[in-house]
Amino acid sequence: MSNVISGLHHITAIANNAQRNYDFYTQTLGLRLVKKTVNFDDPSTYHFYYGDGQGTPGTILTFFPWEGIGQGRNGVGMATEIGYAVPDSSLAFWQARFRELGVPTGEAGERFGETYLPFTDPDGLHITLIVPGLADQRPGWTTGAIDRESALRGFHSVTLTLREIDPTARVLTDIFGYRLIGQEGNRYRFQTDTVSTASIVDLLEEPGGSAGRNAAGTNHHVAFRVANEEVQMAFREKIMSSGLQITPKINRDYFFSLYFREPGGVLFEIATDNPGFTVDEPLEQLGTALKLPEQYAGARARIEKALPVLKSR
Repeated sequence: MSNVISGLHHITAIANNAQRNYDFYTQTLGLRLVKKTVNFDDPSTYHFYYGDGQGTPGTILTFFPWEGIGQGRNGVGMATEIGYAVPDSSLAFWQARFRELGVPTGEAGERFGETYLPFTDPDGLHITLIVPGLADQRPGWTTGAIDRESALRGFHSVTLTLREIDPTARVLTDIFGYRLIGQEGNRYRFQTDTVSTASIVDLLEEPGGSAGRNAAGTNHHVAFRVANEEVQMAFREKIMSSGLQITPKINRDYFFSLYFREPGGVLFEIATDNPGFTVDEPLEQLGTALKLPEQYAGARARIEKALPVLKSR
């Protein structure tokens, strides 16, 4: 990788109940819990990271499960849909599984020549399984119920809903290096050619759309991937030069982060590959122990008492 944005790094969303969230993503969808930690700004709240076996950037969906936060609502200025790549011919498996487990689904359809199946998680978060035009070779994470032929591969795309797309599109093209590759109705598809997966951002233009409420069942922010801090800081300069406000570099233990709000209102992050999720526990034990940021190490007993008890299934 060079001085480029390499697609999506992670997406962070909000949930209303930690146990229900954990059960759905590890059991129903079969993702691996690769890190169990706490919110840096609110250590009484978990921060869960779900992904493939190693927590590879481009596969990581993270959650702040704020107990009792209430139902959110999608709207303009938000990331409103997460797309996961799945293997060809796996949609029938997922339709049957969702039907058996009572997961709300929409009608399967086709978008930009790719078949998709929409569904919602227990908090109403909008997720879509997509069979990409080019087969996604990432291995995914398998369980007793979900084998390699059906496992989620990682992100295919993220959709942003905006009143007007042009200012956001300029960030994607002029700063991040994406290009417009297609349009269907009010959906505009942008893609980077620096990586073959987790490479798509769709912009939905809804001039009369209403603002949403950022709570359970909505996305908090979208993180884009860079190789290291040197690349990250080069992008910080580009973003500042464009007139946008951006944070200093922040150490998130498993990556370094910059945050800025793009012109349409969506919170963007630029996150590094380094140091990765094995920095504080070995690969085979990822997600098994509660890991705390250094500033909270001395408060472990108090934090563990405040957090909801999480039962493994």
